[in-house]
Amino acid sequence: MTARIIDGKAFAGRVRAQVAEHVERLKRDHGLTPGLAVVLVGEDPASEVYVRNKGRQTVEAGMASFEHKLPADTSEADLLALVRRLNADPAVHGILVQLPLPKHLDAELVINAIDPAKDVDGFHISNVGLLATGQKGMVPCTPLGCLMMLRDLHGSLSGMNAVVVGRSNIVGKPMAQLLLGDSCTVTIAHSRTRDLAAVCRGADILVAAVGRPEMIHGDWVRPGATVIDVGINRVERDGAARLVGDVHFASAAAVAGAITPVPGGVGPMTIACLLANTLTAACRAQGLTEPKGLTA
Repeated sequence: MTARIIDGKAFAGRVRAQVAEHVERLKRDHGLTPGLAVVLVGEDPASEVYVRNKGRQTVEAGMASFEHKLPADTSEADLLALVRRLNADPAVHGILVQLPLPKHLDAELVINAIDPAKDVDGFHISNVGLLATGQKGMVPCTPLGCLMMLRDLHGSLSGMNAVVVGRSNIVGKPMAQLLLGDSCTVTIAHSRTRDLAAVCRGADILVAAVGRPEMIHGDWVRPGATVIDVGINRVERDGAARLVGDVHFASAAAVAGAITPVPGGVGPMTIACLLANTLTAACRAQGLTEPKGLTA
């Protein structure tokens, strides 16, 4: 068996095209341009690249992009003041504070200062609670992208056994909540789970989000299972830097029914879902119908 490769890059392109269509309609019918504000503190190289890509794709989708680049020694008071200004700005529908923040800043405090309705990362404690109780809030982008790809692949996920390896607030926990919402039977596993390999082998859907390069091998995967690899790990191999996932791709692809590659799988969906969340936030702010297929 050779797994079907889930092309996240192509899927993300279709999502961005859908978003752009909706944005064009909002502008034409309601004079509304969704706006995304991204705040970057300091000069983390990976974050700078990511923020640049977000800005470019925001503009390509027809949205307004507001970038706020602050020096690394910005005080917490100044950062919170900026967040308050963005909360009050009617042109801004989505606010994203790029993580990680410099160590002297309290990330939880800053995130929870964002208006939950504009929290397009879905990290505010109110949105976490809404997701956990099955209510409508903003959903974290990476798990939302994974859910979209799974729905596209399988249609209904009802009754499937899902194992999420990883318990982070950014991916593992919200991913489990989303799968529960689609009526999967969900196990959250992690590095301390007893006989983790056996737990993984019970999965129809295996989501790897543990942050350890190539930890999950093909003999951990049930034949025919769908494997979603959220991991992005930089490793040195043959004298060159390479990106690999949390799953050993070659051995897992020989067993799985479908699998996401790294790179080119889950990664491109994160920014696409950020744009989708900004569109959703703009519609909700104006009491307009939300776009179908772009929310959880």
